Amino acid sequence: MTITQLFTNVNPTLPEAYKHLSDEVMEEKIYRIKKQMGNELFIPCHHYQKDEIVQFADATGDSLQLAQISAKQHAKFIVFCGVHFMAETADILSTPNQKVILPDMRAGCSMADMANDQQTTIAWNLLTELFGDTLLPLTYVNSTASIKAFVGRNGGATVTSSNAKKMVQWAFTQKQRLLFLPDQHLGRNTAYDLGIPLDQMAVWDPIQHRLEYDGDLSQVRVILWKGHCSVHENFTLKNIEYIRKNKPEMHVIVHPECSHDVVQHADFHGSTKFIIDTIEKAKAGTKWAIGTEMNLVNRLRSQHKDKEIISLNPYMCPCLTMNRIDLPHLLWVLDQIAEAEEINRIVVDEHVAVDARLALKRMLDLS
Repeated sequence: MTITQLFTNVNPTLPEAYKHLSDEVMEEKIYRIKKQMGNELFIPCHHYQKDEIVQFADATGDSLQLAQISAKQHAKFIVFCGVHFMAETADILSTPNQKVILPDMRAGCSMADMANDQQTTIAWNLLTELFGDTLLPLTYVNSTASIKAFVGRNGGATVTSSNAKKMVQWAFTQKQRLLFLPDQHLGRNTAYDLGIPLDQMAVWDPIQHRLEYDGDLSQVRVILWKGHCSVHENFTLKNIEYIRKNKPEMHVIVHPECSHDVVQHADFHGSTKFIIDTIEKAKAGTKWAIGTEMNLVNRLRSQHKDKEIISLNPYMCPCLTMNRIDLPHLLWVLDQIAEAEEINRIVVDEHVAVDARLALKRMLDLS
């Protein structure tokens, strides 16, 4: 077997026929398969998915919430409409008789890809030379299974944007310092909210393998991995300044994956759930500029017509990798399941899953 044949078998591409079906035909077929499979099939959809996919969701939510919900189902097949690290987490938490399927294997996450095994090993070795046994690693759930496993092996835990403050507080009961992977913005904003000044935070550059910090190293309490969300980093202080000048009656609410200056100048900041709940509870007639993924902003706008809702950045695009999940890919994998074929299954090696579960369990036990 050639390398090309091996790759094609492991990661087959969408057959050409699916590209020529109308939306109406695909939707009818998907609904029919869902009805036929009943409780054998569970389709969780992340908040950032397109409406064409969300309409088929058995549950919507953030990545960890969906993984937990999926694991509680008796469904044999979990077709996870999100990105790769989310499907990995679902596989880690699911039972052995469940199969997690990702409709498009190209649906990755640029943030998760900013920390890999080799980089993390190098970083940990160099940082422990500098700081000794004073470091505890935390990782955002928006990370690969192998990074979760690294954190689990080294006594750390995962965090979400909803519980990051609680987990950072816990980390400081365990060790003097923490290494926060892979999103520097969530780490910085969370630590700052807890009263840690910026001059006690350093940044680790995984490309150059060096610590970015000008002061006395003994003062460092938080080491931030130099990673970011490609969507949320595109919201800028200029966006907020434009709103303040031209739409001063608007409230600005942003996700903590945004940069520190954006978060500090917004009226509110919090997790995806926090943003959704805030908009739902807001009074009719209020106006909101939201700094998060465009599919969610558009959905909130359509669901709350009694409020004026815009994107903080009017030129923002939806998350490109999340948007790889579309009707043709969803129908394709469902057709294969209905025909007793297996494609695009996400399987985390058990030796990785064991340590990753430790990191997840430490967080869940504190939640």
